[in-house]
Amino acid sequence: MPSFPFDFELPPERIAQEPVSPRDRARLLLVDRGHGTLAHHHVADLPELLRPGDLLVLNDTRVVPARLLGQREKTGGRWEGLFLRALPDGSWEMLCQTRGKLREEEVIRVATETTAGETLCLQLVARLPQGRWQVKPLQAGATWELLERYGQVPLPPYIRKGRAAPGDREHYQTIYARHAGAVAAPTAGLHFTPELFERLQQRGIERTYVTLHVGPGTFQPVQTEDFAQHQMHREWGELGETAVRAIERCKQRGGRVIAVGTTSVRVLESVAAAGALRPWSGETDLFIRPPYQFGVVDALLTNFHLPRTTLLLLVCAFAGSKLTQQAYEAAIAERYRFFSYGDAMLIV
Repeated sequence: MPSFPFDFELPPERIAQEPVSPRDRARLLLVDRGHGTLAHHHVADLPELLRPGDLLVLNDTRVVPARLLGQREKTGGRWEGLFLRALPDGSWEMLCQTRGKLREEEVIRVATETTAGETLCLQLVARLPQGRWQVKPLQAGATWELLERYGQVPLPPYIRKGRAAPGDREHYQTIYARHAGAVAAPTAGLHFTPELFERLQQRGIERTYVTLHVGPGTFQPVQTEDFAQHQMHREWGELGETAVRAIERCKQRGGRVIAVGTTSVRVLESVAAAGALRPWSGETDLFIRPPYQFGVVDALLTNFHLPRTTLLLLVCAFAGSKLTQQAYEAAIAERYRFFSYGDAMLIV
């Protein structure tokens, strides 16, 4: 029965509460699997650490302001909701939290300091499995427009206890985000700047994009003693024709496919697990854990992850559990910044 590869204690001050500026000044731990070595750099060094002909694969999902704060219309009690996805009939699937028991058909009023007294009314339609609710917005408007107006950035709880500041709308978003749908950022991509992309291009390092809408399950810890028994969450992803062709050209010229983030890995390996690489869209519950044979990804740029998560298991599957543990121990000793707004590691 496989037990979790390793656990670690992280001093609270090592959890980044703000991003560095500029973004590419984040530190970068280079992990060389072939030699079993570690070296300290910065993300800005990527053009020199990668090779001409390599291909970066980035996740272009866009984080939506999915956190809603409101009051129960009848009792005045505080209510908090997290938008998960839009349902076919225009209603929303949400996680809801309040004191007391929520009831079907009750109304929640959501307002913010920027809505000039206007209120978004949400009606609870039906209770769904896993503590979720079907919720109907009673105000006309497209889902993304309503969330942009009334929602807040859904920061993870380890950043300022989830309380967003005005700057987080920009900071907790990659500069290339296009397709709205994520409730958590693909954090490895937060380090890129236009200037870094320009230097990478001049060096002959190409890039392409996939989409994976990161869900709240990404933070869910593994609770089972045997990690292989953990029930993996599902996320919607897409691999387009353009990305497939870019990957094929990269492989033909002897370049490496560099996945930017574990979310990009999940898209690529979900398709590869079904056979030849091809355009694809749909939901994936692929659980990458040791041991795992990777079919597409040659190198991985990723942030440092929470203990006992599926993200950490994916990194262990790619770099090996022993080397990953050595990397985390070195990062803690060298005072790297951890988690979403923290530093990164490049595993080659």
